[in-house]
Amino acid sequence: MDKDKEQIITPGLYLVSTPIGNMDDITLRALTILKKSNIILCEDTRRSGKLLSYFQIKNKLMPYHKFNEKKVSNKIIDSIKKNKVISLISDAGTPAISDPGKILINKCIEENLSIHPIPGPSAVTSAVSVSGFGDQYLFYGFLPKKGNKLESELKNLCNCDYVVAFFIPASKINFYISRFKKYFFNRKIVIAKEMTKIYEKFIRDDVELIKNIPEILKGELTVVLSKKIKEKNIKKEISESVKIEINKMLKKYSHKDVVEFISKKENLPKKLIYNFCLKLKK
Repeated sequence: MDKDKEQIITPGLYLVSTPIGNMDDITLRALTILKKSNIILCEDTRRSGKLLSYFQIKNKLMPYHKFNEKKVSNKIIDSIKKNKVISLISDAGTPAISDPGKILINKCIEENLSIHPIPGPSAVTSAVSVSGFGDQYLFYGFLPKKGNKLESELKNLCNCDYVVAFFIPASKINFYISRFKKYFFNRKIVIAKEMTKIYEKFIRDDVELIKNIPEILKGELTVVLSKKIKEKNIKKEISESVKIEINKMLKKYSHKDVVEFISKKENLPKKLIYNFCLKLKK
C-alpha cells in the first residue's frame, strides 16, 4: 500500500525543511507533507516551483515573504481554522531561521493552532559539523549591513568565547572578512560555499591571515568562527634580531607565511607579528 495514503496529516502549520543544495537531501516525510498540503507558503514561487516540479508535486504555492508576511498570516490562520494543511518552506534549509515565519508561528501559538516541525537540511548545522570547532556554538544569522549597529554587535560577539556562526551575503564576504579581522583576531574561520552541491568548497584559515575572496560569488555563505585560541606562556615582545629576520622574509614570502613561521619558531603571538608586518609594509 502507498505510504502516503496510510499517513493521516492533521490540519495545522508544517515547517518543512528543504534542500540547501542537493535535491536528494530532502526527507521522505517532507515530501509526504508537501504532497498533502493545501497551500505551500514560500519566499520565491519561481525557486520553490522548481523544487516541487523536481518531485512532481503540484500543490498551490503562495508567496510569503517579509513584505507581505503580516497580511498573508491572517489569511493562513483562517485557512488552518477551516481544517487546511499549510506548509511553510524557505528558499533553502529550515524555515523561520533567518527567514520569514515568526509572525505566522506566533499567531498560531496565540490561536492554539497546531505547529509541526519537519526537520531536515540546515546550512548552520552542516557548516558547524564540518568546521572541527566543537559543538557548543551560537548562531547569529545575518549581521547588520554597516554603521554603528554592526560595530556594536561585533564588539559584543567578540567577547563571547563560543563558536559563532553567521549567514553572509556572498557579494559582501570581503567586507565582513575585514571586520572579522578587526574584532575576531586569534580565532579560526571556515567559509562554506555551495554546500552539498557539485562545487562545494570550504575555505579554512586563521581569521587574521585569511585573504579576500577574489571570485565573484552569488547567494549566501555560511561562516563559522572558532572559539578564541588560547596562547600560554608566549612572549609578548619581538626582539630586534627577529624584527630583522621578519623584514628579510617579507621580501621573499607572503605575509601569511611569515606570520605562521615566526609565530611557531619564536613562540610569539600571531597578532603581534601580524601588526609588525603591517607597519613594515606601510
